[in-house]
Amino acid sequence: MSKTKKTGAGHYEILFVVPNRFTDEEAKSIVSQVEKTLADAGGQITRREYWGKKRLAYEIKNNAYGYYALFEFNLEGKSLAKIDAGLRLSNDILRHQIVIKKEKNAEQMAKERDIKAKIESKKAAAQKEAEEKSKKAAAKGKEKKVELKDLDEKLEGILNADDLL
Repeated sequence: MSKTKKTGAGHYEILFVVPNRFTDEEAKSIVSQVEKTLADAGGQITRREYWGKKRLAYEIKNNAYGYYALFEFNLEGKSLAKIDAGLRLSNDILRHQIVIKKEKNAEQMAKERDIKAKIESKKAAAQKEAEEKSKKAAAKGKEKKVELKDLDEKLEGILNADDLL
């Protein structure tokens, strides 16, 4: 047995894109078909994320948008090649990528969730602060408004002045 190759199930992550020609419901059914394919191959899905419709970085086969889905799963390496080949041949999947992923325990996942929550709260606070600044700037702009009558009087004064040059 090789010392570098791992025996047993590995932990993987798959990210795939369903083309925009499908509706959201049809895309969700395609995602569930991929999930069923993974389960039928003996895979155990540990994480599911459906990101929904997103703009692609560049057009792929005349598609500017796609429905993204991400799964983390445990699977034997032999079955992984079959799944990869099946997804490559599928017309329902625009692109896919399978990568080896380090498996995380519950403590590490909780720590990541806490970090994400802190980041989101900081973003929300920054956005709220920016909105308050824009409201204050708008309020200052309203206070400094000059009446049209005052502008007309100043313009008349300038035009009637004898020493313009």
